[in-house]
Amino acid sequence: MTHHSPGAEQSGGIPVGSDEGDRRLLVAVAGALAFVAMLDMNIVNVAVADIADGLHVSAATAQWAVLAYQLPVVALLLPVGRWLDGVGTRPAVLTATAGFALCSALTAVAPWTAWLVAARFAQGACGAVLFVLMPVLALRSVRPELRGRAMSVPATLGPLGAVTGPAVGGLLLDHLGWRSVFLVKIPFCVLALVVARRAMPKDGRLRAPDRRSVADALLVATGVAALLLASTLAVDATPWLLLALTAVPPLWWWLRGPGGRPVTDVLRSAGLLWTHGAVLTSAIGFAAMHYVVALHLQRDDGVSATTTGLTVLAFPLAMGLAGPLGGRLADLYGARPVAVAGAALTAAALLLLLPLHDGWTPVDVAWRTALGGIGMGLNGGPTQALVMSAAPPDRTATVGSTVQLARSLGFTLGPALATTAWALTDAARAGLALAATAACLAVPQLALSGRRPAPRPEQTATAHH
Repeated sequence: MTHHSPGAEQSGGIPVGSDEGDRRLLVAVAGALAFVAMLDMNIVNVAVADIADGLHVSAATAQWAVLAYQLPVVALLLPVGRWLDGVGTRPAVLTATAGFALCSALTAVAPWTAWLVAARFAQGACGAVLFVLMPVLALRSVRPELRGRAMSVPATLGPLGAVTGPAVGGLLLDHLGWRSVFLVKIPFCVLALVVARRAMPKDGRLRAPDRRSVADALLVATGVAALLLASTLAVDATPWLLLALTAVPPLWWWLRGPGGRPVTDVLRSAGLLWTHGAVLTSAIGFAAMHYVVALHLQRDDGVSATTTGLTVLAFPLAMGLAGPLGGRLADLYGARPVAVAGAALTAAALLLLLPLHDGWTPVDVAWRTALGGIGMGLNGGPTQALVMSAAPPDRTATVGSTVQLARSLGFTLGPALATTAWALTDAARAGLALAATAACLAVPQLALSGRRPAPRPEQTATAHH
């Protein structure tokens, strides 16, 4: 854990003497925007067919309403993190939130597909900024002894947005039509804008990225976009996973270049590589389990969509209840032991799902998934606090972007890998075995996290370049 220092209050940190209510409001803003940004990752999935009918295009074309948001969100995380370390937090929050709301409105009134896709791309770019800023905002809004509780807010509400997206989208579609799916986020953004504008101190200006940053962004975006497309398309046809190989050259060039070296050096020097691995494998396990259980209940057991939705809802409900407790325990006993305990509980719950068969009732599935949700709730905030507290004060946005990338890739890769395992064995248990294995891997990685190797002189110079 890093100690509290003046450097920790730079670039948007809330002064220690500022109003306690303002600081709590900003943590709430971080949670609300994390929920909205993750909600948008999944809420549009259920509206694809309606969008296709409304705009008179094919379902494949309408699918770009989803991909056009997901691609820039994931692909721009790392370049955005490097850029945000050099600009004011307040103008970045206000600009990204306003842009996100504006793009939501533009998407909702789209008269044709090109308009919709362009607005979704722009919204995804704003979403990438919000994803990076949320843990940074929570970190800088409270004193070090309250970081666990602060981090539990966006760390819990973000995944809740992801898993509740389809349910919320379905309700809106049934009653208000597909355009309402895009409008529902605007009130949250407006409220966040009002609160952030009042509570955040002025801390600098925005600046345009330089040429090197743009070049780095193109390399990372190309590689990550290939990974995202491969994992998304592989859900319907597993050979698409081979597309992931095309991500290697651009990402390798970036890692070996002046843009990637400072990022990897910061992670090494702060001892965060194991923690990032745990975030990735936890997200893979969660996403794979959620996908396999829902598909098994409907396809193999013939359970109705409503009953399936209520069954898998046990996970996010339990996670939401356990999240605040995890943050409080982290502040009392330390982030690492609570994070490890939560990860172990999630792994145990996924192992309990392995005997899944057609004779199980929805209740049999629900209590096991609820147990996993409790573990994820206990794990999320402390893991986020563990990562952000170890970040150098002048590199918090960079570290925030790397952990968000690990989590986003895990959420995307989980269903694709589970689908591949299921297709190869023709058994749902294979997908659950993959999910349980990924969850189990997170436990030792969190236990090993925080071991800092002695940095080489050239690494230190590069990291602070």
